[in-house]
Amino acid sequence: MIAVVAGVVFGVVFGSWRLGLTAAILACVADAVYRARTVSAIPAWRRASAAERQTEAQLKKLERNGYKTLHARAIPGSEAQIDHLVVGPTGVYAVDSEKWDKRLPVRVQSHRKLFHGPFNQKPRLDEARWEAAQASDLISKALGREITVVPSLAIYGPPIPWRILNIREVDVFSGGLVRKWITKRERSLTTAEIDAIYRAAERVLPARYPE
Repeated sequence: MIAVVAGVVFGVVFGSWRLGLTAAILACVADAVYRARTVSAIPAWRRASAAERQTEAQLKKLERNGYKTLHARAIPGSEAQIDHLVVGPTGVYAVDSEKWDKRLPVRVQSHRKLFHGPFNQKPRLDEARWEAAQASDLISKALGREITVVPSLAIYGPPIPWRILNIREVDVFSGGLVRKWITKRERSLTTAEIDAIYRAAERVLPARYPE
């Protein structure tokens, strides 16, 4: 419809069917580029949460900088899932996306306890740390060398009263800081290493929702 409208408008205004056809083709190309950049890689009926979609949209913008991401990857032998595994110049990251009730405050106690309102989030932190450790072990065995996967919790909803805070060995931050959290670190991987780690992760961490 976009192509037809653009073609008709330009054809009538400029009195040239060639200009109309050119406009229609350009409209199709622009629409295809827009969809490629914005449509999620995870089918709508399979998406676990709006938070995952928000994080995925941010990570998609890192592709031009050499980062590669696997979404919704299962930990073999368990029900656990890494929402987003990111491999890029600054390292390897496991990002779990959380949508929390914005009416309840988020606070930390002694840098060891995370609370959402009255609820202790220790189980969620332990799960994120365990998932990253499992991914690290599996990828390391596949490549024959140690690969560190950094665990994180990206929280959407309530305001987070800090930028990035490491709690129980898990980096915790507002969901909007995902890209900065990843890119502000020092570069540590070459393009060849990124490709090798990505391929290994793709093999050892199966898709939660295989096609």
